[in-house]
Amino acid sequence: MKLHGVFALLLCIDCGAVQAAPLPIRVNGARIVQHLQALSEFGKNPQGGVSRVAYSDADRAGRQYVLGLMREAGLDVSIDTAGNLVGKHAGKDASLKPIVIGSHIDSVPEGGNYDGDVGSLGAIEAAQMFRERGVALRHPLQVIIFEDEEGVMLGSTAITQGLDAARLNSVSQSGKIVREGIKFLGGDPERLTEARRQPGSIAGYIELHIEQGAVLEQQHAQIGVVEGIVGILDSEVTVEGLANHAGTTPMNQRHDALLAAARFVEMLNREVTNVPGRQVGTVGWIKAQPGAYNVIPGQVTLGMELRDLDAGRIKALEQRIRNEADNIGRMNGTTFHFSPQQLSTPALTDRRVQALIEQSAKGLGLSTLHLPSGAGHDAQEMAALGPIGMIFIPSVGGISHSPREFSRPGDIENGVNVLLQSVLALDRAPELR
Repeated sequence: MKLHGVFALLLCIDCGAVQAAPLPIRVNGARIVQHLQALSEFGKNPQGGVSRVAYSDADRAGRQYVLGLMREAGLDVSIDTAGNLVGKHAGKDASLKPIVIGSHIDSVPEGGNYDGDVGSLGAIEAAQMFRERGVALRHPLQVIIFEDEEGVMLGSTAITQGLDAARLNSVSQSGKIVREGIKFLGGDPERLTEARRQPGSIAGYIELHIEQGAVLEQQHAQIGVVEGIVGILDSEVTVEGLANHAGTTPMNQRHDALLAAARFVEMLNREVTNVPGRQVGTVGWIKAQPGAYNVIPGQVTLGMELRDLDAGRIKALEQRIRNEADNIGRMNGTTFHFSPQQLSTPALTDRRVQALIEQSAKGLGLSTLHLPSGAGHDAQEMAALGPIGMIFIPSVGGISHSPREFSRPGDIENGVNVLLQSVLALDRAPELR
């Protein structure tokens, strides 16, 4: 008989009897749902979702609610100078690096009740179960509820890289300047360096999150083992043509920037889909000038985005798109100009943490699927500090950033159980770095 740790049957050598091993700790699913429902009241909107944008009154009130849950879970809670909620629980060996879990609770305007919330409340539930069951971890445990994740991971960036003056002086979704928003949440923008952490300072970071896509649901998989968080290249593309009278300029004499831009959009889709892999490309916005019925557009600007787990693949794809854009321009005498590229580096999850997550899921009898994260998460910033892992649960219909966002209670409970077991496995594992 093959044994599988605490999930196996233990053979009693002396008496020849077979005894059932203790069942793994299970989280309180009903309590998680109750907490999710309570949190959804902060910033609730008529559409059924939330508009709990960072630094809003609803955000601060929601964070106060979550802070109370963290204290109920036995965590020693503080607000760091970046405005992040940090709950700590001592481990048996104070010399070991902390295991960190958590997520965020701020939302996009007219967002849903699961993005970030599931991971945040799931992390608190795991800590609560450790307290209730008297589980003593070797490592210290930290639960972090990051501030302003939707503003491009500002809270986690403050911990790992710091925030420059441009970021601190930018305007947030709430209308507040970021530095004012940090102070509004209880942080201190004048002492941000105190929130910084050093590379190698954590034993690992594991984040539970809804998938925000439909892959798990379509593949009938219960748990997603995330391979990494994609890199993103953003570029503003300008097409220069010649504005001219729409009634008097023959079709074969036009330098129509919008026609060239339309061909560019179709070409980008073709180039992205022609290459094997899971890369994606999008033109998310477009603006034609001068913007009149009777004027051939002389200039068009559009927003191009490319995403993949492999930065080299992104750059190669961009180069092919640039080359094809030149060919399009020659067709009608237009030119393409690309703004300096802004490429966020992909963050790969640690293979050993992936294995711990998969083993934990399978030990609970749950099916798994390895997949990338096409959306950004605080985990990609935390990768600068130590090994990271991410757990996905299904999103019904693949809908997210919408009041229609939904994950089933059973899937949420499964995800939090996997998170809890993964923390236990990481706590027992040798140092990963």
